[in-house]
Amino acid sequence: MAGLDMFSKIPQRLTAPFGLLPDTEKLAFRREPSGLQKLATVRNISETDNYWNQYVVLFDTASEVFSLITPSDIRRALLDAPENIATLIRVICSRLFNLISDHTFPTPSSASISAFATSLIKTGTSERNPTKEVLNCLRVLQRVLPVVFELEGESSAFETEVLWKTVEVDDLEVGEGVTSDAPQFILEDEDEDEEEERDHQPSSSKSRPKKQLPSLGEKLFNAIIDLMFCCGFTLPTKIQKDHHKINYVIWEKGVGSTVDPGAIRQYDANKTEVLRLLLVLSSRQIYIPASSLFTTPSLYTLHIVQKLPRRDVLTVLCSLLNTAMNSSSGNSTSIGAMAGKLPYNHLVFKGEDPQTNLVATCFEALVVLLDFQSGGARDIITGTGESQSSMPTARTNAFRYFLMKLHRTQDFAFILNGVLGIMEQQVMIMNNILPGARKAIPYVAENIVFFWKIIELNKKFRSYLLESDRCMDLIAYLLCYNLEIKDKPEQHGICRALSYIIQTLSAEPSFGLKLLAPVKAQLPAKWHTSGTMADFLINATYSIVATTSGALTSLYPALIIALSNVAPYFKNLSVTASTRLIQLVTSFSNPMFLLSDEGHPRLLYFMLEVLNSVIFYHLSDNPNLIHGILSSHKTFEQLGTFTLSRGLRELRRVQLAKEEQARRRDSDDRKVGRRPSNDSQAPREEKKKLLSSEDNQDEESTAPEENRGRRSIVDSVSEEMVSPDENAAQEIGTEQSGPSEKVKGKMKERRSSSMSHSLERIAAQGIGRNGFIPTQEWVSSWQQGLPLDTVMLAISELLPKIQRMQASHKTNSASAIFDFLSEVDLKEVLPPTPPLNPRKFMWSDASVIWLSSLIWGEIFVRGMTPLGIWNSTNIRLFYVKHSQTQQRQITEAVSNVVGGILGRTNSDGSLSRTRT
Repeated sequence: MAGLDMFSKIPQRLTAPFGLLPDTEKLAFRREPSGLQKLATVRNISETDNYWNQYVVLFDTASEVFSLITPSDIRRALLDAPENIATLIRVICSRLFNLISDHTFPTPSSASISAFATSLIKTGTSERNPTKEVLNCLRVLQRVLPVVFELEGESSAFETEVLWKTVEVDDLEVGEGVTSDAPQFILEDEDEDEEEERDHQPSSSKSRPKKQLPSLGEKLFNAIIDLMFCCGFTLPTKIQKDHHKINYVIWEKGVGSTVDPGAIRQYDANKTEVLRLLLVLSSRQIYIPASSLFTTPSLYTLHIVQKLPRRDVLTVLCSLLNTAMNSSSGNSTSIGAMAGKLPYNHLVFKGEDPQTNLVATCFEALVVLLDFQSGGARDIITGTGESQSSMPTARTNAFRYFLMKLHRTQDFAFILNGVLGIMEQQVMIMNNILPGARKAIPYVAENIVFFWKIIELNKKFRSYLLESDRCMDLIAYLLCYNLEIKDKPEQHGICRALSYIIQTLSAEPSFGLKLLAPVKAQLPAKWHTSGTMADFLINATYSIVATTSGALTSLYPALIIALSNVAPYFKNLSVTASTRLIQLVTSFSNPMFLLSDEGHPRLLYFMLEVLNSVIFYHLSDNPNLIHGILSSHKTFEQLGTFTLSRGLRELRRVQLAKEEQARRRDSDDRKVGRRPSNDSQAPREEKKKLLSSEDNQDEESTAPEENRGRRSIVDSVSEEMVSPDENAAQEIGTEQSGPSEKVKGKMKERRSSSMSHSLERIAAQGIGRNGFIPTQEWVSSWQQGLPLDTVMLAISELLPKIQRMQASHKTNSASAIFDFLSEVDLKEVLPPTPPLNPRKFMWSDASVIWLSSLIWGEIFVRGMTPLGIWNSTNIRLFYVKHSQTQQRQITEAVSNVVGGILGRTNSDGSLSRTRT
């Protein structure tokens, strides 16, 4: 018994901070009626009730708050006892305000082991820890507010009453004897009735002056800004001046600051907690349908971008920007930073790195603030048509405005190095010899969006970028990353953003000149090219078009327009790049592609513009491309006489040829068993046929409904590029020999007997997607406008000469033709060279909404683990599709905002898609 008495004297709470035993108080909070259940079961809990204290002192980590308080708990309380949620928000905010002004906050911290152990012991005892209480206030608000936003939807009555209601009080600062000489209204003679009515009311001159107190929401934002720059909480205590713990110092050196206050691991974690609440408040807009995004702006984000003092805006902007851009510098010597450079570090060192979390959260907050354009935050639009432009002001969105105002060269260099460094690190990870040795950088998407924002807003930075020696390195990294993620559906939104970035930059004349330089960036071998940046751009565009089987059609216009913008600068294109351009033209000329969608002919139009620009500006500098045009002359000739009936006839012929080819394969398969066993070609041919058959079956079985009945771009490239010919077997078949005369007879008979019905059936069902049915009037509307004249003039002038050279120089005709094309001049034959008219990327309401959806989709997915900030709430801005994968792969869950804007427009939650 004595031994038992000895053990009973050990403090029972000592083990709780170390996590060795379950914490009974935390378990009781979930289970007991006096805990979380009371929030929904007992009405009108007083603000002075001790019940609220546990929400501030009970939790030790953010994960405890998010696991012990669930969205269903908050939702139930909002429905059964909404006044308690209102009281909870008021009490937590009031406690937060009082703690910030309390002289005991922040709790003194020390990096020593003894101090750390002491803090753990204090955590388990009754001694107050103001820093922990502040963090818990932030965490509880992070947990509660998303559910409030969800239930409010487009309404904001509850939020307005709790967070934005202002109170008028007597202005005690105004002296008793001070009165206003000027009346509130000037009354004219005709206002006698109103004046008489006023005589019966107390005189306003005798009433005490009033003033409006800031709302709870305003005070909450002031508290958040103060916490971002609180010495001993988010900033080192060494920079504190006297007793003033709030010091508006930029977090890291860079834009606006040459001094680095120094990073401390715990302070980084605290910064992340504060920024997370800022993000939660800004996330109000994800609970609003896309159709209402402009008309129902988030009051929280509006306050941040319009109401904060100029000092606060600049300090916050520079702090977020510098922290994000310094992430690639690699100057940190902490254990976490050193471990991060080791292979497979993410598998050995578990847990999250506070510095990485901080950078990611800074990026998220930065792009959210720079993207916000709802309600009165829309940019001011000037001009009309192609000359139309938009510009932010300090009153619409101060963050966009001050980013636009950056002008110092050293600031531009700092930002470019930061963006470039992150992309360079990501490409190095992709190119690692050891697969999976390095974890992908979690904020690449936000880095790309930020880069897009700054080249959009700051023209001086855009000029600096295009004059920089490393401009093409960044473009190469962006294209390489696009190629790497093009096959991942959850990344298609970023692919689309990258295509718009390329189009935006391609409209600048200096961008085209930069493409003549060789590729200097270190790229993965599978994407690297030995030619110029123009060759790399063409090859990358071709790879995206040819290997995605139409899954990324939203990317095609921007990338093809980019090629059209820079085509006047193409020189000495390689054989591969020239072939790729011709293959793209051939693919877009395919009847199946042209007739399947109303927007497809414009891709052909842009590609013809590419060829025209080369012919006009640098004909003799591109012999490989000109030779490709001449070799494919039948493609252009057929386009000149293209009609709907001819296109449908071609599709029917292709279909019959495929059917015959399939029958021949089946016949050959049955004969395989009777072939000699020593035939070495049989297994090889059989494997080839099998792979081809599997590819066809996979394509037919896995293609979405809108794509069935249409060949992919890959098919059109492989089948149509091989010198178009009237012979169906040579154009489509995989074998060199054509069908037998008997087969041809059957094909003709089949064609003649059912042509009219087949054409009608194909036009109505088998070609157009999304209900589109091509007509001859529609075909004529775009076919007559195709810019074919320049190409046809070049063909008519050069093709006969080339054919004569081939006949007379049979041994060395290739070199002779190359020399001839390198010196050819058609200025006397061609019309006057048209002026350069690059097509810029034009923002629209649809594209603004799409980008907001993309940004918040990325933030939502990242917030799914480990806390699940917005989990189990009904998002309305975009559609969330959870992939059926293992829990450890939850980060691959897709926020499906690609290919258009997905918003809930019906009460049943159906989706609407708008093409941009």
